[in-house]
Amino acid sequence: MHSLHHSPDDKPLVGRRVLVPRGGPWGDGVAANLRRKGATPVVAPLINFAPTEDQSTLERALADLAAGSFDWITLTSATTVDVLYAYRAVIPAATKVAAVGETTAAALAAVGYRVDLVPDLDNSAAGMAEQMIQLEPEARDILTLRNENAKPVLTRMLAEAGHRVRSVVAYRTVGVPVTDRIAADVRSGRINAILVTSGSVAEQVRAQFPEIPDSTVIAAIGPRTAKDAKRTGLPIDIVAAAQTVDALIDAVAQTPLPHAADEFAP
Repeated sequence: MHSLHHSPDDKPLVGRRVLVPRGGPWGDGVAANLRRKGATPVVAPLINFAPTEDQSTLERALADLAAGSFDWITLTSATTVDVLYAYRAVIPAATKVAAVGETTAAALAAVGYRVDLVPDLDNSAAGMAEQMIQLEPEARDILTLRNENAKPVLTRMLAEAGHRVRSVVAYRTVGVPVTDRIAADVRSGRINAILVTSGSVAEQVRAQFPEIPDSTVIAAIGPRTAKDAKRTGLPIDIVAAAQTVDALIDAVAQTPLPHAADEFAP
């Protein structure tokens, strides 16, 4: 039985069940962060990452990378770093490494790769392309590793600026069906909030939870994900100010959520 007199500042999410849409170390970290705010995290991975269907193209690109064929390599997600590490890819000293976002940069550092560029302001593929184009007035050889499902924004912008870009799919995103129990908990409103952390998560939320009660808060990590979610037809209630998990959880914590129906039951 929860006390009704909890301090709202200390544990703003007491009694709230929040769906975390990805597992692994990322999911564990988000769950811990939610627990600190008093929430009950429900880790239900909706997406996973599968190897690219074209392994040989990726292997060839990584062999050329090790041989020093590229001036730059660009990475747009922590998952791409996992792929590099799984292939024991060698990044020569002369090849500069560009990473979109702190998460990707942290993932590189964690497995011993260096990072030469993280965009200052705009942590997106477009922001990174703009910064690289400013840094490199001469045509360079650039390897862009990407998710099969992602729009090749970076590749297009760099190529239009005159760089020689080889774009290679490093992995693809696949949907993971949730358990019947979680599907039922979403349908009944027992889950109070759903975190949406990417366009592919939004697609899965839309596909796997066709009936989400109006009282359930759907929260998107940053404006870009909110836009992708709306494109899939998923209604978004809250948009985090920044593209970070902390901003996302803070946004949920500041929203008055309806209490779980069974919370005060004897």
